[in-house]
Amino acid sequence: MTNKKITYKPIDPEIKELVRHHGQTGEAALEVLKDLDAENRLTPATITDTARALRLPAHRVYGMATFYSMLSFEERKNILRVCDGPVCWLKRASEQSLVSSVLSAVGDNWTVERSSCLGLCDRAPAVLVNDEQAGPVTGEDAPKICEGWRGVPTDYSQPRPGEVRVMMANADKIAPDSIESAVEYGAYSGLKSALQKKQEEVLDIVEASGLQGRGGAGFPVGRKWKFVAGAKGSPKYMVCNADESEPLIFKDRVLIDTNPHQLLEGIAIGGYACGATEAWIYIRGEYEYQARLLERAILQAEAMGFLGANILGTGFSFKIHVHRGAGAYICGEETALIESLEGKRGEPRLRPPYPPSYGFRGKPTAVNNVESFAAAPHILKNGADWWKSLSNYTTPGTKMYMVLGHVKNPGLFEAPFGLTLRQIIEDFGGGMQEGSTFQFALCGGAAGTIVNGSLLDVPIDYASSQKGISLGAGAFLVCDQTVSPVAFLRELLHFFAVESCGKCTPCRVGTWRSAEILTRMAIGMGQPGDMAELQALSDNMLLASFCGLGQSVPIPMNSAMKNFAAAFEKAES
Repeated sequence: MTNKKITYKPIDPEIKELVRHHGQTGEAALEVLKDLDAENRLTPATITDTARALRLPAHRVYGMATFYSMLSFEERKNILRVCDGPVCWLKRASEQSLVSSVLSAVGDNWTVERSSCLGLCDRAPAVLVNDEQAGPVTGEDAPKICEGWRGVPTDYSQPRPGEVRVMMANADKIAPDSIESAVEYGAYSGLKSALQKKQEEVLDIVEASGLQGRGGAGFPVGRKWKFVAGAKGSPKYMVCNADESEPLIFKDRVLIDTNPHQLLEGIAIGGYACGATEAWIYIRGEYEYQARLLERAILQAEAMGFLGANILGTGFSFKIHVHRGAGAYICGEETALIESLEGKRGEPRLRPPYPPSYGFRGKPTAVNNVESFAAAPHILKNGADWWKSLSNYTTPGTKMYMVLGHVKNPGLFEAPFGLTLRQIIEDFGGGMQEGSTFQFALCGGAAGTIVNGSLLDVPIDYASSQKGISLGAGAFLVCDQTVSPVAFLRELLHFFAVESCGKCTPCRVGTWRSAEILTRMAIGMGQPGDMAELQALSDNMLLASFCGLGQSVPIPMNSAMKNFAAAFEKAES
């Protein structure tokens, strides 16, 4: 026994103020850590003080600080993050590493880091200069980056031949920073229409439209909203998943860039239909420009009565918050996103229960993608039958597509479902580049299928994966005869290995071991039995991984080894 009295050192007043500013709850932990990191004050001592100020265990806050890739204990004056995603890799495959070029060009005042996909695939090779997005960047451009040069953003103001634009219809007219401009072209008219109807009517219209979730899974939006509306417990919440971290995908960024009020309107419609009064937009930390654009749009909408208390005098009140991530692909998985939103490491939850019954703060929550919300105002404004009339295909409405790689006209377009890969390449991508012959395409995103020419004419939708070609979020990376399928799969497994949250062994070890084998095979050092081991790893990840990340890695692995067996057999020997 001892009579020793334990005394605690006072909490740093600046940290107390940060915590107060961000809400004084555990949910504010990540935002406080990001602020400390920006001030180069992220240390064990400040983490301990943050934990004490938030009344959280220190190990929980330390766990967060070491989980998110954008946080660091090292002092950094300026940060230049160089993307090493598959599209950027493809763009500089025959050049000296862009990282090496940048390192040799910048001074001691800069910290150069590799980064997983930055969501700037249409500007590849891409970099993030502190919070500013830049690209395309070559080794010769590196000195200019430190002097303020940021490259040229892709212009989507004019539609491509054959486009059917709904969500992008006013991309050439609306000034993104002006709510007056948005209202002039119909913003919030869908919300006005919804507020004139009963909650059940809005739900019925969305369900009747056949709108499917645009994040990749294609779950019916109206059905999800009905689950939330009918779930026991209150309050109910809406969450917009803007954590667009999967390689090849950048459509949500473009939708926010061109018309942020369209997204806010869709979230408000969903909130009214589900009986929610509060929403969060979880946006990836690399999208700081888009986060600020949304925050300004929210303030504008509140000032004009489209958000906030008693919207348009109807008695419906609805608040939208913007929450920034800090670099973690896994937070695109809805339960990991909710964990992160609650001030924890972004690790997936065991399901069931699912978010519509037990989500944010343990309450019924609807989690939908940016594109899903962006479609809702148009459906409420024009009706379910109109939405169906936009397409002659079985899946109604339009979809945002991204075509990248060795095509003449890479970028983004909007069109109905049912396009074939050949149409995507020829009609919307301008055909293959001069001297390029189609060899394969990664379809759907990093977790999509790698297909050969035998699948060029299969209509693509949410069910076409059963035929071997995925839609996913709508991205297609086209590769010509110069790209090795083995080396390309290595790049995908590098991404998955880096971004695995590490919670379960099949994914943590399976992705790392697969990447190791493919690295050897890609440089001609394959060994007998490599393919068999890759297949065994794929089977284990599919059957035993905790969440969709590990379960989806086998999709590109299996399709590549099936469609390009000869290339893998040659690399093995």
